[in-house]
Amino acid sequence: MDAIDALMTRRSIRSFTTEDVSDEAVAVLLKAAMAAPSACNQQPWSFVVVRDRAILDAVPSFHPFARMLHEAPLAVAVCATPSMLPNDVCAPYWEQDCGAATQSLLLAAHALGLGAVWLGAHPSPPIVEGLRDLLNLPPEVVPFALVAVGHPAERKGPSRRYDPARVHENRWGTAWRQKGL
Repeated sequence: MDAIDALMTRRSIRSFTTEDVSDEAVAVLLKAAMAAPSACNQQPWSFVVVRDRAILDAVPSFHPFARMLHEAPLAVAVCATPSMLPNDVCAPYWEQDCGAATQSLLLAAHALGLGAVWLGAHPSPPIVEGLRDLLNLPPEVVPFALVAVGHPAERKGPSRRYDPARVHENRWGTAWRQKGL
């Protein structure tokens, strides 16, 4: 799958088969996530791979959008330790860095034929604390997101979200002159 095709056809998948995700596939997902860009190359991320059925089934008790974890065979928690970053101009960008890592993981899952969905955690205190307790995270570690991963039990067509009204040229309020779209 080429990069543009992956970007244009990746969809949030919330229904999974019972088939396990191989360790080799998980390694690809983690390598892709860690290949993401980060401010000043700080790479503030760490990951928790969750396969334990009791842990996956417990998340929906505090995360209102995580019901699909009852059937997902795997989740990956994308975490950061902001307090450990150097106190400089790049430290405040850990959220964008973790967002890029999460998107890279989602695209890698799609390229491997897996389904995945991004479940936000930070900055919701009940979700952050729920994940921190459930995953035994140290107090300084912030769970940024949880990504449910599995073999898709649903198929979705490409998204048609492009909206030229949201594109401005040079200044806000000046319509972008589309060429070739």
